[in-house]
Amino acid sequence: MSMMDWIDARFPATKMWKEHLSEYYAPKNFNFWYFFGSLALLILVLQIVTGIFLTMNYKPDAELAFASVEYIMRDVEWGWLIRYLHSTGASAFFVVIYLHMFRGLMYGSYKQPRELIWIFGMLLYVVLMAEAFMGYLLPWGQMSYWGAQVIISLFGALPVIGEDLALWIRGDYVVADATLNRFFAMHVIALPIVLLGLVVAHILALHEVGSNNPDGVEIKKHKDENGKPLDGIPFHPYYTVKDLVGVVVFLFIFSLVLFYLPEFGGWFLEKDNFIPADPLKTPEHIVPLWYFTPFYAILRAVPDKLFGVIAMGLAIVMLFLLPWLDRSKTRSIRYRGPYFRTALVVFVISFLALGYLGTQPATSLYTLLAQIFTVLYFAFFLLMPIYTAFDKDKPVPERVTTK
Repeated sequence: MSMMDWIDARFPATKMWKEHLSEYYAPKNFNFWYFFGSLALLILVLQIVTGIFLTMNYKPDAELAFASVEYIMRDVEWGWLIRYLHSTGASAFFVVIYLHMFRGLMYGSYKQPRELIWIFGMLLYVVLMAEAFMGYLLPWGQMSYWGAQVIISLFGALPVIGEDLALWIRGDYVVADATLNRFFAMHVIALPIVLLGLVVAHILALHEVGSNNPDGVEIKKHKDENGKPLDGIPFHPYYTVKDLVGVVVFLFIFSLVLFYLPEFGGWFLEKDNFIPADPLKTPEHIVPLWYFTPFYAILRAVPDKLFGVIAMGLAIVMLFLLPWLDRSKTRSIRYRGPYFRTALVVFVISFLALGYLGTQPATSLYTLLAQIFTVLYFAFFLLMPIYTAFDKDKPVPERVTTK
């Protein structure tokens, strides 16, 4: 008996390899938009590995946290590289995730029978935002401290449970040592476990119903005499090799940022976060990191604090509802009508504009623009049942195309 036979008798290693790689048939017309799923997995591994090394020297103590980060950067051998890998990786994670979500919007990857894949993906997105927020506090710089103060205070706006909920999150009446310890535990242990579980669920759900493709055509409808999809190819070796190309290009761009622009002009690491947290000195302009700013802009666009928090929450909830808001029978934007195409363009412009406005001071002009783009953001979802039902879609081919 070979070693592999011995293992297979006790653990389904070969079976899992076949089901999820060598005998998992994916559509043969994947384009570059399909790189971002595997890149997200790569960055997750990078964040976990660099996070482990950072915790070896980091001290989750309000008196020592900032100094321990400086120690990592200055005195730990290659500590600066590990820290920059982790901080740059956080922003790269959201870049890749946003592009991955955009591909899902373009090609209708949330539509039946892939609703659960989309739900798991959205849960991943929410947990990832929580993970990033918890990690944002850990350097215990000025922006870490005051950003956490502002965001946690939003929970206090909720009726009945708000104040108690904010107190429970902080673990104290102000952001303090107890808050840092809680966030450290959540960032390092609890949330990564949830993330890994959701990644497994996301991939299992994907492999159960099969991957979508740029044509939005089900490849399982046309099979050969052996039951293999005529328009599919084994994921390994074809897409594992193809994904390596995406990995090389990504690592090239990632390395350029990592070694030459790790702070990215204050977008990835803000200058105020290189100053120790001071509860008695408020920064001139408190903003979250760029991947939260679209929702922060929506929050500020609403004059009432409670309704602002509700609007910010609904902005994320709407994404969960996409599979049931879209009434079109066509998946891919290739065959969608002009209404959906226009709506998607307006939605993307609104999201990017809100992201920029969330970084700017809340002047009357910027607030007005944020209100306009907030309306356009929600219009994409709320009007979707109407414009998708009456859109002039093109005929969808029976088989996938290679264009």
